[in-house]
Amino acid sequence: MTSKMTRILFVCLGNICRSPTAEAVFRARAEQAGILSRLQLDSCGTGDWHVGKAPDSRAQRAAATRDYDLSALRARQLDPSDFDRFDYILAMDAANLRDIIALQAASSESASPESNASSVHIGRFLDYAPNQCHADVPDPYYGGDKGFDDVLDLIEAASDGLLAQLVDAADAHGGPPNKPEAFQ
Repeated sequence: MTSKMTRILFVCLGNICRSPTAEAVFRARAEQAGILSRLQLDSCGTGDWHVGKAPDSRAQRAAATRDYDLSALRARQLDPSDFDRFDYILAMDAANLRDIIALQAASSESASPESNASSVHIGRFLDYAPNQCHADVPDPYYGGDKGFDDVLDLIEAASDGLLAQLVDAADAHGGPPNKPEAFQ
């Protein structure tokens, strides 16, 4: 197997509900599949108002009912260096996808020639759950507890789809994919 790490960043608005949930769920699923050691996972938000804070208590409670632990995660904001550090940047919704693309465009103007920013795959996380009727993971922040359970359902489906592609790529290439094209 190749020693190249596949680096995945999950992104939502504030990094206290959806993206930390995606990070924790995907981490657990990858561990169960035996490929976690080949992955670098992180989450962040496009906004900065929750930086340093733990995930929303409702997100933590909902995740805990399915044996996912979000307690150690802390919010951070998307940074231009993330375009060089990650192979995949996966947005929870269209608005955050637009913000990610805008930041990438602004940061690529000042990027060094050896920058990875042009090869990073930027897309929606739910693209990996094609049987879902949603394109976006809805933000549960202003809703009730059921919204957090619905988010978990969507994130589990997308995690399983992405994981299946990683495992298939690993089987086909003798290790995790080194380039975003392996997912497409």
